[in-house]
Amino acid sequence: MLPATRRALLRRIAVGQAEGRTPSIVGAVVRDGRMVWFGSRSMIEGHAPDADTQYRIGSITKTFTAVLVMRLRDEGLLELTDPLARHLPDLPDDAEDVAGLTIGQLVTHTSGLASETPGPWWERTPGDLRPELADILGPAPVKHPAGRRYHYSNPGFALLGALVEAKRGVPWAEALKAEVLDPLGMPRTTALPQAPAAGGFAVHPWADVMRPEVVQDTGLMAPAGQLWSTAEDLARWAGFLAAGHPDVLAAATLAEMRAPAAPPDAADPDSGYGLGLQLTRRGDRPLAGHTGSMPGFLATVWVSVADGVGALAMANSTSGPAIGTIAADLLAITADAEPGLPAPWRPADALDPALLDLAGPWYWGTSGYSLRVHASGDLALAPLTGQGRGARFRAESDGTWTGLEGYYAGETLRPVRRADGSVGHLDLGSFVFTRVPYDPSAPLPGGPGPGPGPGSGSGSGSGQGNWPVR
Repeated sequence: MLPATRRALLRRIAVGQAEGRTPSIVGAVVRDGRMVWFGSRSMIEGHAPDADTQYRIGSITKTFTAVLVMRLRDEGLLELTDPLARHLPDLPDDAEDVAGLTIGQLVTHTSGLASETPGPWWERTPGDLRPELADILGPAPVKHPAGRRYHYSNPGFALLGALVEAKRGVPWAEALKAEVLDPLGMPRTTALPQAPAAGGFAVHPWADVMRPEVVQDTGLMAPAGQLWSTAEDLARWAGFLAAGHPDVLAAATLAEMRAPAAPPDAADPDSGYGLGLQLTRRGDRPLAGHTGSMPGFLATVWVSVADGVGALAMANSTSGPAIGTIAADLLAITADAEPGLPAPWRPADALDPALLDLAGPWYWGTSGYSLRVHASGDLALAPLTGQGRGARFRAESDGTWTGLEGYYAGETLRPVRRADGSVGHLDLGSFVFTRVPYDPSAPLPGGPGPGPGPGSGSGSGSGQGNWPVR
């Protein structure tokens, strides 16, 4: 990393510590899955924390819980459309309105569940005050119609943690360690602090004094905000959120988690939520990750897949530094000052020659499109004029392609061949794409319209004969 970039990153951390009035702050930048910069500032001269110092990461914990749920989904043990009661039989008898909520609604905060547990405040009290699921729900826990709006719910993720325990037969933290933390090499991410760990503090809002915050084991609420981690471990997590890991979750599942699944908050149109991941924008740059707060601590991790860059920031104060903005700034400083190099173009090692029959221009009615064949065998459809619907398509084993984005996400692209084996047209979700506009030889719904009138040209055999020449 260039010295000027490193200086800008360090200054952003220093400004965050000074203006946020926090005892300490750490930040890190990740590029292509590897931590490439770490910086820290402290109120004690010469004693700044290092990349192995634990901080409590609060609701970043939810991203770990969501990964455990998605592993269960990918293994075929549940579907996101399943009602919670199908997999969590220990729900309270009087929780019928909760039993019908789907797993997907819980993961996306669209279940309508209350934001918090009944009192006392779960973040500041021991978990043994809430020994049963009924204790984290309380009376009338559903505040909004399910699926209608985004409403952040900590109890919702506690229920997901209980779901993981029910399906795995082990405590949530044990499943997390075996299935996620150990494969990713994150030994310093734990449910309770392990030295060296920063102490959490409350800084007086109107005076430069502070006092320590009490750390509680939150029990059943742990899957919503219990974890402690380090800059080194969270850097690995950022790399995972961007690219996946073959022993934990496939890259395609992480891409699914990063896709918007809940509407943005009306007060923050740039916000959004995927499957356990917060979404936001920094200018034109979409970011995915999560913020976190617990008494005495603030934390954020963001990734920009397009830039191949992630960033994190953690502080040991209850309030003060705008930790989400600081992490986003670290990412933007790096991506803007040192944009990554694109991967070199390379030809396909082997490509079915029949795929070349698909490449080139196609027409949907009179709208022109290009279809490009990538080395992977996937296809990219794009409008020739910049106006129209484009998408990438993944090759399937049956000779079709499935849309991956936009209007055509999930739709099937199928080449339709003539008797001689040549491609006559493409069928994309019933839309007919032809090599020339309104090809009369293609099965156009409703027909191509009247043929040439008297005195017009008769065509040249190019498939354009249905177009009068004036």
